[in-house]
Amino acid sequence: MPPIPTPPAQPDDAPESYVGLVADDAERQARERGWTTVRALPAGAIITMEYLSGRLNFEVEGGKVIRCWLG
Repeated sequence: MPPIPTPPAQPDDAPESYVGLVADDAERQARERGWTTVRALPAGAIITMEYLSGRLNFEVEGGKVIRCWLG
C-alpha cells in the first residue's frame, strides 16, 4: 500500500481577521495571503462537513463576512 500523501501547508493566517470585511475585499486578501480556494456562503447556508485543505470559508451577510473558518 502506498503512503498517504502529506497535504500542502496552509497559509499562516488568522481566519477571525476576515470577519467584518466586505466579502470581495476579504476574498482578494485571502488569495494574496496564499489561500488556493476561497468559498463565500450566504448566512445560514446548508453545507456538507467535508474538509478541504487549503480552503477558507466565509459566511456572508449583507455583503460582509460574519464568520470565517478553515477547510
